[in-house]
Formats: sequence, structure tokens, C-alpha cells
Amino acid sequence: MMELFWLLLPVAAASGWWAAKRSTSRQEVAVAERSPGYFSGLNYLLNEQPDKAIDVFIKMLEVDSDTVETHLALGNLFRRRGEVDRAIRIHQNLIARPMLNREQRGQALLELGQDYMKAGLFDRAESLFNELGEMNMFQAQALENLLTIYQQEKDWDKCLQVARRLGQRTGKARRTECAHYYCELAEEARHRKDLTRAAQLLRKAQLSDDGCVRATILQGEIEAASGSPKSALRTLRQVEKQDPAYLSEVLPAILECYRELGNRAELGKYLRQLYERHHTVSSVLALSDFIQEDKGEEAAIRFLAGHLQDHPNLGGLDRLVGLSLRAGKSDGLESLPILQQILNKLLENRPAYQCVSCGFTAKTMHWQCPSCKSWSSIKPRDEIDEI
Repeated sequence: MMELFWLLLPVAAASGWWAAKRSTSRQEVAVAERSPGYFSGLNYLLNEQPDKAIDVFIKMLEVDSDTVETHLALGNLFRRRGEVDRAIRIHQNLIARPMLNREQRGQALLELGQDYMKAGLFDRAESLFNELGEMNMFQAQALENLLTIYQQEKDWDKCLQVARRLGQRTGKARRTECAHYYCELAEEARHRKDLTRAAQLLRKAQLSDDGCVRATILQGEIEAASGSPKSALRTLRQVEKQDPAYLSEVLPAILECYRELGNRAELGKYLRQLYERHHTVSSVLALSDFIQEDKGEEAAIRFLAGHLQDHPNLGGLDRLVGLSLRAGKSDGLESLPILQQILNKLLENRPAYQCVSCGFTAKTMHWQCPSCKSWSSIKPRDEIDEI
């Protein structure tokens, strides 16, 4: 309650200032400061009736060229505090005034549109932002807000349209975002089993951003599902050049392609080269599996033990403990099974992905960060040294 008191007190003071500004004598100022409305508003506030207090103070603080900024600031403050209904009332009251100039009306429309967005009233917000576009005012801000709305509504065609307009207005191409919008549309086409359309959209995604890992992964998955493991392998191996952070996402599919092609020697060569280039957890585990299948558990244990001495990590340690137990190499450590249980729990509770922009962590892959809304910022936590 006290927070709201201190929030509205400046409004009450502004009301008194407005009255004083229009007074011509000290007596008139004193009368204005002792006006029934002023004390009525304070009374409502002190009696925990903030809505009535707001109505009184806004009524006293009549809208004119001197008070528009006060109304805008107050509404913005309420919206940031999460009191969207109050922000909407203030901005609606402001827009209803015929004395606003064009700039002030545009600012009020922008603020009200943001109020509606915060309240989840996307259709109303969209209408106001489009109106600002027709007025040729605050277009960059309006387009940014429209882009946010269309992303939440998953209207990817409109996202593409707005992103292009934003790029033209700001001079900054939205290549990464547009590539993901094409990928979203490709996912929808793939779900409808329209693989021709999906392929067309993925080509557009790659033209928009040739470093789009998501487009490459989707193309490789479609090729693999269509019975073309050789093409899929060639496509999926491009991910390493685009962004090796996503190798853990494509390694299982790459291994499957090699198995379908029956080229085990080439697989072993690829895994050893991959390990030498990156030493990531996923490459270590994949190579240890290959060594185990090719030369047995003893060889895999030696490889993992040697690797962990220089690059300790939980995933490798868990695999080493598991192999040791299967090979009967507990070396008298009866607690080794308990150690493996602990490692399994640590790995199970550990977030597998993290946003490099805001630090958001997740257990599943998101191409757009749910927290900061950045695209391609969430990456697998496939660190070399975790311990």
C-alpha cells in the first residue's frame, strides 16, 4: 500500500502544480491546494481505494500540452509494475482528448498498444501498431512490437513481411530471424508431408543465412528419412563448419548414416578426426563407443581414462565407471555402483542447453530462447571441461 502511496503522490503534487500554474495569486494557489478533489484523492488512497484515487487525480490533472508527458509517464510506470488495467485506463483517457497534437497522439497510441500486448490482447495491439504505420509514426517501434506479436501467434508469413519492412527501415537485415521463419514454415510443410515445399523453404532459409544450422539439420533429416543416407551425411557434416557447438545435435544422425552405408572404416576415421579437432564430450563418447565395439571394453577404458586425465568431465566419467563395472574392473571399490548412480543423477538434473545471450538453461533444444527471445542463441552444453 505504501508503494502505491508514493507512486501516486507525485501525481497529486502535479495536480497541485497544474492548478498553481494557472492561478494568478497566492490566495488562488492556496484554494487550489485545498481543493476538495485533492483531499478526496488522498482520502481514497489512505483508505486503500487506489482505483478511485487514480480517477480523482487524473480528473484533476487535466490533459493539456503541459501534462501529456505526466500521463504518459504514469501509464508507463503502471505497465512496468504489472498493473496493466490502470495503464490502459490512463492511455485510453489520454487518446480520447481532442487537444493532442499528432506527435502526442502517436506516442499515446504506441503506449496503449504496448499495454494491450502486456495484457495479451494481441488483436487490439496489432490494430494500433498498424494505425501507427498508416500515420507514418514510430514505425520502427511499432514493427518491432508487431514482430513480437506474430512470433507469439506463430504467424511466420507475417513475421517475414514485418522483418523485411524492419530491415528496410533500419538498414539492418534480419537474416537470422528470417532464416528461422523459413525453417518454421518448412517444419509445418514437413508435418503435412509436403517435402517438396519443405525443401524450397529450406533453400530460402539458407539463402537468407548461409550459417543457419537449423536449416542444414532439417535438410539432412529429410534426406535421411527419404532413404538418401549419402546425401544426408554430406549435408549433416556441414554443421561442423557452420557452428561446431551443435555437433552433439547431429552426431547420432551422422553415425546412423554411416551404419546404413556400411562404411565402418570411414566412420572410425571421421570420429578420430572429429575428436582431434574438438575434444567435446559428444565426440569423446562417440569415439569410445566405436573403440568398444571395435577393440573391446579394455581399449575403451584406456582411451577414456587417458582423455579424462587431461579433460575431466561428468559425461566421460560416467561412461568410464559404467565400462569398468561391465568389465569387472572395480579394483575393490564396492562403492563404484553408488558412484555411478550419483553421476547418473547429476547428469539427469544438469541442463543440457544454455542461452549464450541471457544464460537461460533448458533440458530440451529451443531455436528461440524462451527468455530473451533471441534466435540461435541456445546451444548444447557440450563443454570440454565440466569438473
